[in-house]
Amino acid sequence: MNSFLEHQILQTRRQFFGRTGLRLGGVAMASLLGSEGARASASRVHPPLPGLPHYSGKAKAVIYLHMNGGPSQLDTWDYKPKLAEQFDKDLPKSFLGDRITTMTSGQGRFPVAPSKFKFTQHGQCGRWVSELLPHTAKIVDDIAVVKAVHTNAINHDPACTFVMTGSEVPGKPSMGSWISYGLGAETSDLPAFVALMPNFPNGSNAQALFSRMWGPGFLPGKHSGVVLRSGADPVLYLENPPGVDRTDRRAMLDALGKLNARGFAKMGDPDIQTRISQYEMAFRMQSSVPDLTDMSSESPATKTLYGPNVDKPGSFAGSALLARRLVERGVRMVQIMHRGWDSHGNLPNELGNQCGDTDQACAALVTDLKQRGMLDDTLVVWGGEFGRTVYSQGTLTKETYGRDHHPRNFCMWMAGGGIKGGVELGETDEYSYNPVADAVHINEINATILHCLGIDHERFTLKYQGLDQRLTGVEPMRVIRQILA
Repeated sequence: MNSFLEHQILQTRRQFFGRTGLRLGGVAMASLLGSEGARASASRVHPPLPGLPHYSGKAKAVIYLHMNGGPSQLDTWDYKPKLAEQFDKDLPKSFLGDRITTMTSGQGRFPVAPSKFKFTQHGQCGRWVSELLPHTAKIVDDIAVVKAVHTNAINHDPACTFVMTGSEVPGKPSMGSWISYGLGAETSDLPAFVALMPNFPNGSNAQALFSRMWGPGFLPGKHSGVVLRSGADPVLYLENPPGVDRTDRRAMLDALGKLNARGFAKMGDPDIQTRISQYEMAFRMQSSVPDLTDMSSESPATKTLYGPNVDKPGSFAGSALLARRLVERGVRMVQIMHRGWDSHGNLPNELGNQCGDTDQACAALVTDLKQRGMLDDTLVVWGGEFGRTVYSQGTLTKETYGRDHHPRNFCMWMAGGGIKGGVELGETDEYSYNPVADAVHINEINATILHCLGIDHERFTLKYQGLDQRLTGVEPMRVIRQILA
């Protein structure tokens, strides 16, 4: 059997044109590499696309704090004091419309459940903040609270997919992958995009996380988020096996690289290029990760800032500190996904546990970045995939209640990296049910993130399946200029 002839027979039409295109692309690339600038870019492990950023953005890195499950805006940021008068009264039918999940659609009534938590004003801006967030309350002058955020999806998986990829349809690149693809990173020893999944309190109602939230979609696989495990060993098998030293490993990778390069020249399969780059990154991470995760260089004051769990492997506090250390070393995007915010019942207890696990570390991250002079060029984003209903799911008492999913409005906050601190945007009706002023679509949040990084979201596209695909979808979206510094 002639293996080369067999390959020619079996190759698909897409492989044929892809292979031809790659050869022509190689000629074009050789021409581009004639310039000093292109040679310098090519020497970087994570180079940016030519022409990016489009302009000088204020942010160089993003830390996205995703509270997976849908935090209740009514119990955290959207203060509605008059709801106390509506306790256990039926929510007017005119508010309900037709967007109710099957989890509450069969309820005989929809009783209003005011928040049981006290709100007080904080900072020079006078922001109303729930007692559940005492530490975040101290940094309100550094953050922009965006109320009346809305999304298209009403269930967790499509809603999380929408938040992280700009679409409910699986298969699109995640935000971190888009950013890695467009801007690369300043480090050669760590991935451009890292995803962290810390532990969460026992008894929480935690939803599954799917790899599409940090996946590359139709972008090259090397732009996938690298997941650092929660626990004592963020990366398995960092050490070489007994009898294998670093020189041996280097020689093995060089030989493997040559074989893979031959395979790529023969097949034109882009996954081979991804494999080569991932092997090389794994080799570099053998040296960079131990230093990254060694917290002994952090001062006692810094550790105290993040809270008592900071040295606990896999804790949210430890992940927040690790996120700062990652961007400090040149990583472009860090995504922390904290699970357990899906409070359909016993919300006061469950939400209290979630806020208790994250509040101090979230505030510490912003404070730590600011103290180090890093907040000006690091964008921090906090939010979930949707909000919660004003009506109670299940039994309602003064002390306990549950809330269903609510995509029509929820709250997020942003800080640093070109964001104006101490501002609030958006307002909702008396039941925190519908936006009444300055409603913000989740893809407008994404457009604003890209803007802070120096990317025009309308020009940052890739042709795929006949569309100019982008992180912010194909519908018109605006940058939220009211919160820009």
